[in-house]
Amino acid sequence: MTADGLAISAKGLTKHYGKLVAVDHVDLAVPRGTIFGLLGPNGAGKTTIIKMLTGLSDITDGTATVAGFDVARDPMHVKQRVGWVAAEVILDDDLSGWENLWLQAKLQHLTEWKERALQLLAYFELTDRRKDKVGTYSTGMRKKMEIALALLHQPEVIFMDEPTIGLDANVRRMLWELITGVNRQFGVTVLLTSHYIEEADFLCDHVAIIDHGKFVAVGTPSELKARVRADYVELETSEAVTPAKLEAIAGVTSVRQQGSTWVLRVSSAEEVLPRLFHTLATDGIRRINVEKPSLESVFIDITGKKIDQAGPDVQDYRKFYASVRRARQ
Repeated sequence: MTADGLAISAKGLTKHYGKLVAVDHVDLAVPRGTIFGLLGPNGAGKTTIIKMLTGLSDITDGTATVAGFDVARDPMHVKQRVGWVAAEVILDDDLSGWENLWLQAKLQHLTEWKERALQLLAYFELTDRRKDKVGTYSTGMRKKMEIALALLHQPEVIFMDEPTIGLDANVRRMLWELITGVNRQFGVTVLLTSHYIEEADFLCDHVAIIDHGKFVAVGTPSELKARVRADYVELETSEAVTPAKLEAIAGVTSVRQQGSTWVLRVSSAEEVLPRLFHTLATDGIRRINVEKPSLESVFIDITGKKIDQAGPDVQDYRKFYASVRRARQ
């Protein structure tokens, strides 16, 4: 941990791929023992930030420290103190749960690992299934095992890249509770990326909203939502509606069109909706949706668009642990 209590710190962190600026001079401060979220659309630079912080990708400009070590100068020490949980479960289905833990210990050159492994199996309620092949595990059990592998070497920081993407609602909620529990029980700092608004709101102590490689807002979920002093109304009509007609409605402060959908920024949805229905009574309203202040509305307010889905490269996870093994040799 750094002297100022930060598990992760970055100043002017930048990544260029040729002429493309993937990450553009971002500053990051993640207090030890907290859950920090990077929230943004596909291609915003979330995974690239994780790659730089874990030493998988060179830093073009700026500095970064993780667990008290400079990423550029001491990548080996950084890799020994962090774990990574990928979007997709990376386990050997032909091995048992215990054998997967054994393999992880071998990859990281751990000698005193068995007691830790037993503790993790007990914590994740996998003790009774430790001798069963992982291929027989449920989706939730597999995610538990993957997190157990990431915790085996007692890291100070865990990076989670879209940890719940593709999971059904029940498993996703279970994983949220699990991530919170791991953070509190083991005192490990968590930095996760997500495009799920409700996920960041539920899990994160602090959130950085990122778009086009830049942090456009940073704060607690409550602080960010307090910035938006407006509601948003999404509207689809069966007839042609002009921007002028919508802008003329009292309480509508801005109008934007996204395909067949109108997005209205309004002072108060409760006050504007009756006027909206009266004005568009003959235009055939097909769908209407009200977005109260949320992280989604913060993103819309700042960038003028919604957050898209994103999918990280699972191969980066394999590369990361391969580099850890090389670092220990």
